[in-house]
Amino acid sequence: MARTPSGLFPSGPPRRPIWRELHPVTGGGVAAGAALTAAWLLLFGLLGRDVPGYAWWTVVAGGLGWAAALVLARYGDRGVATGVAIVTAGGWSIAFAVVVTRWATSSDWPLW
Repeated sequence: MARTPSGLFPSGPPRRPIWRELHPVTGGGVAAGAALTAAWLLLFGLLGRDVPGYAWWTVVAGGLGWAAALVLARYGDRGVATGVAIVTAGGWSIAFAVVVTRWATSSDWPLW
């Protein structure tokens, strides 16, 4: 009479599932997203002729960049999305510092 295992006392170690990311985050992807976003923000920032223009163009470019990062994070390369998001936050910080510096030196809010 052959004995079949009931599952109450397993005969070997349980098999664990193997989970792999479809799009793993790599350093090259982060660097590529960061470099392209830096160029994107620079080109949009150069469209502004003064501090308010620079600030608003940077806000618009950053908003478009973050929209692209959300799409990339969901459907594409999450490493590139990470680079885009990090550099966009840095670009917005620089624009904010420029606006605050102008505000502090002129005592007039420069954005409107």
